[in-house]
Amino acid sequence: MPSIHSALAHAACPCGRTNARQQPLAYSACCGRFIDHYADQSAPDAEHLMRSRYSAFVREDAAYLLATWHPDTRPATLDFDPGAKWLGLQVKDFQSTGENRAEVEFVARYRLHGRAVRLHERSRFVRELVDGQLRWRYVDGDLFT
Repeated sequence: MPSIHSALAHAACPCGRTNARQQPLAYSACCGRFIDHYADQSAPDAEHLMRSRYSAFVREDAAYLLATWHPDTRPATLDFDPGAKWLGLQVKDFQSTGENRAEVEFVARYRLHGRAVRLHERSRFVRELVDGQLRWRYVDGDLFT
């Protein structure tokens, strides 16, 4: 009988990325590569990092979220809303804004205490040397209202 961890690894990735046939990618083949193997494999660009951070929020993986947050803007701790049910992610735009800078505009939807919430943000990312590896990190973002 497969373990729960194995079943989760083969489940569809929370970020919603699909293959060429529009079939959902498995978590292990998508964001799990970066979240579960952070020390060895970093996200190749800001969009992959943003998607993996969304998946980490769904999985309540504070360690990954804090590790991928720029130290100048990173909170000391991270709390998750109990009862939040993440419903989906839509990447609206991804663009390089310099050699080691990028922005990603996205909409994340979730339900909290029966109420639908829509988070629309343009996030800023930088790529810098961290522990001998070039890594993308979330810096901050502007919310759309």
